[in-house]
Amino acid sequence: MLSLKLPQLLQVHQVPRVFWEDGIMSGYRRPTSSALDCVLSSFQMTNETVNIWTHFLPTWYFLWRLLALAGGPGFRAEPYHWPLLVFLLPACLYPFASCCAHTFSSMSPRARHICYFLDYGALSLYSLGEPDRSGSAASRSRSRGGTRDIGACPSGLSCTPPPHRRLRLPLCRLLHAGLLAARPPAPVLCACRRTQLLLVHRPLLLLPLGLCWGRGHSCGQEALSTSHGYHLFCALLTGFLFASHLPERLAPGRFDYIGHSHQLFHICAVLGTHFQLEAVLADMGSRRAWLATQEPALGLAGTAATLVLAVAGNLLIIAAFTASLLRAPSTCPLLQGGPLEGGTQAKQQ
Repeated sequence: MLSLKLPQLLQVHQVPRVFWEDGIMSGYRRPTSSALDCVLSSFQMTNETVNIWTHFLPTWYFLWRLLALAGGPGFRAEPYHWPLLVFLLPACLYPFASCCAHTFSSMSPRARHICYFLDYGALSLYSLGEPDRSGSAASRSRSRGGTRDIGACPSGLSCTPPPHRRLRLPLCRLLHAGLLAARPPAPVLCACRRTQLLLVHRPLLLLPLGLCWGRGHSCGQEALSTSHGYHLFCALLTGFLFASHLPERLAPGRFDYIGHSHQLFHICAVLGTHFQLEAVLADMGSRRAWLATQEPALGLAGTAATLVLAVAGNLLIIAAFTASLLRAPSTCPLLQGGPLEGGTQAKQQ
């Protein structure tokens, strides 16, 4: 009878420093795991299992929403629907990329960095889609072009690097190596910068919420649905969890398997994306007549070209720094988990 032996789990002192996570003391997978071991580990309780499933399952949810919307009546006929695809496609991609990164990151230190290169490359595409979907429905006619221009910049540059050994974007490695004259900000600042990408269209959301709901009447064309409020709350909570590493910092070892900040971060991020989608669909529904009278800024060809260029740019960055990482000696601090050159002792996420 064929039987598969689940991989052995290790304590924090049994794995190289580069694999350490703040406040996580047990449940580590072998740092030289095979691809099969990594897949099998997703079916046993490790400190990564919930991270894997909290993004694997939402991938299929967002894919279902994409197919349902794209196949719905009138979607292809209305040109203002096309920019919505730039939001929906990365919304399907980023949780899947994160799921794969958490699954296969224990194969080696190099594999770990490459996995997160891909993970945050996908996230940077999502930062392009967020403002672009705003331009498709939620923006006024005089601001649509500006909103879309904002979106083009964060893709690939969605976060200047925190001083962490897990490099969030390939560009982070360039900055940490000292090849650009930039000082990495504190983790909380990075978290706020990443979170603000979710709020680029409505930076003063709390004010209109108070004006509309507090007075008990609608604000007309600019009225906000409850989804906007939920989205704001999820975005702020996501940034807080990313920066604070709570609750595991308060009780190391207590939340190794269930309840640590990265799991909560995943859940809040997915919920935030869901409420984003609901909010923009509510905007589109309430402004359908107005949108039908506007000349579309981007057609299908322009939308596809925007997404293709962003994907190509991210892949070039990832390829360049993956090649550099593969050429790095095994004694490189980046692969050992030691302090980076010119910086302070890094804190592993």
